[in-house]
Amino acid sequence: MITSEAQARDYCRQFADAEAMERLEQLVHLLLEENQRQNLISKATLDSVWQRHIADSAQLLSHVPRGTQPWLDLGTGAGFPGLVIAALRPEWDVRLVESRKRRTEWLETAGKALGLTNCRIIAQRLELVDSFTAGTISARAFAPLPKLLSLSARFSGPSTCWLLPKGRSAAHELDELSPNTRALFHVEQSVTDDTAGIIVGTFKGRL
Repeated sequence: MITSEAQARDYCRQFADAEAMERLEQLVHLLLEENQRQNLISKATLDSVWQRHIADSAQLLSHVPRGTQPWLDLGTGAGFPGLVIAALRPEWDVRLVESRKRRTEWLETAGKALGLTNCRIIAQRLELVDSFTAGTISARAFAPLPKLLSLSARFSGPSTCWLLPKGRSAAHELDELSPNTRALFHVEQSVTDDTAGIIVGTFKGRL
């Protein structure tokens, strides 16, 4: 279990070459700077950005087959996990959906500063985004699980990998699904928080 910023940095290195680590360092700098202008992350996590946001996002790569793309991140907010994934995998097609104007402006600015030509910001509500089949769908604090699946099923194909960090509510939210849908998912332990879980699985269809 990761319990410090130094451990979080070390953990990220397994997914990153030197250039990717530099991008992550720059991302943290940009994030802390922008957080003085808008509340991208809570003040309680300012001293643990690597653990709570960077490593927390990077760990999703442990649960997805390499190259499963395009990667669709729903309600990406400050760019977690989508911006971190794009920084770690600049050869992947990563698409971030975020409807709030100030957040999308920040995401565009950060993506350009990091040189992430692979990262596309979709500045719309999810309901208005044109359908396509994603290889991976991620969402952190986007919506309760039944609503999330209902809104996003049209982006999912038979082999789409779903990666949904859900904190301590992961098992509870999974229990709220129908038995047939629940059987398509399982909960993985987060490496950044011993009370948090990640819902992992495949899903295509209606609840």
